[in-house]
Amino acid sequence: MSGRTKPPAAFEPGYPPHAAPFDPMRLCVYSTIGLLAWLLTPAVVVAGFSGVAVVAYWRARRAGLVKSRCKLGDTRVVMTYLGILFLAGTGFTVYRVVEILG
Repeated sequence: MSGRTKPPAAFEPGYPPHAAPFDPMRLCVYSTIGLLAWLLTPAVVVAGFSGVAVVAYWRARRAGLVKSRCKLGDTRVVMTYLGILFLAGTGFTVYRVVEILG
């Protein structure tokens, strides 16, 4: 034996030590980009990005993330913002589809 210590396996308790929960801030950024691009692209993009982001933030919050790097800070505020974007994007998409088909 060379005297080196074996690195802990990923499944061992305490690995990695003091790991912060995953912060899905990029998804908040993507949803905001979708919102800003709303005039140029279908609202379904906003609904898609924000829907994925809400799920990611929900999972991160359950894992212990309370404060996000997103400018809105608290994950509850971020999820509310993303939820509103999701509802608005979905509503506008449904409205446009009904308008086109009707």
